[in-house]
Amino acid sequence: MSATSIGTIVKKSVGWSIGLSVLMMLAGLLAIAAPAAAGIAVSLLVAWLLVFSGVAHLVFAWHTRSAGGVIWELLLGILYVGVGAYVLINPVSGLASLTLVLAIYLFAEGVLELILSFRLRPMIGWGWLLLDGIITLIVSIMIWRTWPSSAEWVIGTLVG
Repeated sequence: MSATSIGTIVKKSVGWSIGLSVLMMLAGLLAIAAPAAAGIAVSLLVAWLLVFSGVAHLVFAWHTRSAGGVIWELLLGILYVGVGAYVLINPVSGLASLTLVLAIYLFAEGVLELILSFRLRPMIGWGWLLLDGIITLIVSIMIWRTWPSSAEWVIGTLVG
């Protein structure tokens, strides 16, 4: 491929890239303006991903039924489909659960970042990782302490 054809391709795609960037910024602003609606949308997206993942596990279990571990694949597939269906039927409960899982995840991440920062202490920049760990812990505790009322705004705001 020649340099001029690459330059032409880049010039043609810049407009699309800018347009997509503007749309993504508008979607982010909308998510911040309406965090509850954005949170429900994320909850529904996660639910569909769970359903599709569960179906994939079930199909995999069917195709590999002669190999070991089929029962575990079936159980995992049923669990994914079941949880996904529950969240599809009850998106607000799913959003509350997702918010609690996020708080737990952020707490674990904060603790691990603190541990890692102290392990990297002789290196330059270890303090930034320490600060990140402290802030992550504070955010996780804030979400947990205000849960379940924080479920209305946390996920949508973070998506925005």
